Amino acid sequence: MKPLVEMIDIRKHFGGIHAVEGVSLDLHPGEVVGLLGHNGAGKSCLMRILSGAMKPSSGEIRVRGEPVEIGSPQNARLHGIETIYQTLALADHLDAPANLFLGRELRTRWGNLDDKRMLEEARRLLARLNPNFRNLTDPVSRLSGGQRQVIAIARAIYFKVQILIMDEPTAALGPSETAMVAELVQQLRAEGIGIFLISHDMHDVFELCDRVVVMNRGHMVGAHKVADVTKDDILSLIIKGQLPDGWTPRGGGAVH
Repeated sequence: MKPLVEMIDIRKHFGGIHAVEGVSLDLHPGEVVGLLGHNGAGKSCLMRILSGAMKPSSGEIRVRGEPVEIGSPQNARLHGIETIYQTLALADHLDAPANLFLGRELRTRWGNLDDKRMLEEARRLLARLNPNFRNLTDPVSRLSGGQRQVIAIARAIYFKVQILIMDEPTAALGPSETAMVAELVQQLRAEGIGIFLISHDMHDVFELCDRVVVMNRGHMVGAHKVADVTKDDILSLIIKGQLPDGWTPRGGGAVH
């Protein structure tokens, strides 16, 4: 199956600092790829390049096999790439429909805001993601972290996302809300959406991801199927930049 997106030999330099150094990775439909590494390892920088928030120093990006230039977040969205940042980028004083359509409001044929249609669309989409979501007209400042995450995900998929970047989606959430976000990730995967998951939570990675990519000092030091590695293997990659001595894949499979 052709990848949704390929990042080929991506490099990003800030003067003499090499934030990303020759990284290549891909993402397939219905796949969740975890990105791990210490702060400053380069994973967020790499995803900012894909999201259009930062331009690479060199390298190539292909979407569904075609080379593309992603010069801005707006341009990334035209290619079906959406990002849910850890901060969620929601306007606290606005309600769910207003946040869902923020910057891309629906309008009547006379050019006025179509509040009725936006409310109906928000109700339909949020019910699909979370049937218990009822607080559509409350400011999002009154909503729980899990409900806010649902709004951010709804905003992405309403606009036909195919490649979703999720930055620490369960940070600061309680166990029940973390479980809800995990269910949403599984739902998006089942719909064929490819997800890059930036996370420090090893449990999330092993529960949700098909593959894991580890970065260390700007380099990709490991890319493995989750089924082939243990948490200790991943910690070794994060800390030392290499797998433990004598490492072999779990189950005796081939090295990836």
